[in-house]
Amino acid sequence: MSVVCEGRQKSAVACDYGISYRWVHTLVGRYLAGGWAAIQPRSRRPKTSPAATPVAVVDQIIALRRALSDAGHDAGAATIAYHLGRTGCAGPVPAASTIWKMLKRHGLIELEPKKRPKSSYIRFQADLPNECWQADFTHWRLADNTGVEILCFLDDHSRLALSVTAHPVVTGTIVTDTFGNVTGVYGLPASTLTDNGRVFTTKVTGGRNQFENELLRRGIEQKNGKPNHPQTQGKVESEVYRVLQTVGPLNLLSGGFYEEESLYPGVSG
Repeated sequence: MSVVCEGRQKSAVACDYGISYRWVHTLVGRYLAGGWAAIQPRSRRPKTSPAATPVAVVDQIIALRRALSDAGHDAGAATIAYHLGRTGCAGPVPAASTIWKMLKRHGLIELEPKKRPKSSYIRFQADLPNECWQADFTHWRLADNTGVEILCFLDDHSRLALSVTAHPVVTGTIVTDTFGNVTGVYGLPASTLTDNGRVFTTKVTGGRNQFENELLRRGIEQKNGKPNHPQTQGKVESEVYRVLQTVGPLNLLSGGFYEEESLYPGVSG
């Protein structure tokens, strides 16, 4: 309006408003051609998108999503990509991330704002060796399908597997005896960290069990993770699976020990 109605120079208007001369010139031309409506902000979306996913592929994705969901199967982006590659796709099979964006665009994704992102979890680690030992046991099946429970003691600082033993059933006595054997080799820890399983603590039901009395007798602090929070003992579970991959299920015997202990340092039977 300053240029059209007041007759000001385009360069002076550009200087006053801190914009380029070319932009002032463009706005004036649009105004003279179409009035106020012509100088309203315009969409910057490109007129064509050569790399856009074909409509036929989008229709296939939506149809697969609904068919898999109705059948009670997993209908995630990776599963849809697998079925597109297997049954034939109207174009190149999109990446799982692209499929997810299409599902979201069509309102087929239910977002979970209350779900904590992995980045929000705080990673903890003891500052010194023997400052804290973690303990937990994992259910496993041997090569002959025998069910066992694998008890693991882990140094929280170094992540050294102090003891990994297999038993038909882990009891409070086994936990206490194994702890005594490990302390005879590595010394006493300042504290232990376990879940609230009865072999480790009975504070939920009242009183102390054998393991708790042993810790109290030796002056060792006992710490327990929060109920329904298995991430606290995630290090132990990860280490057990790593040991099993190293040793191999065929080397585990039903008697509750490893056939070849030398395959993994720190593993005891």
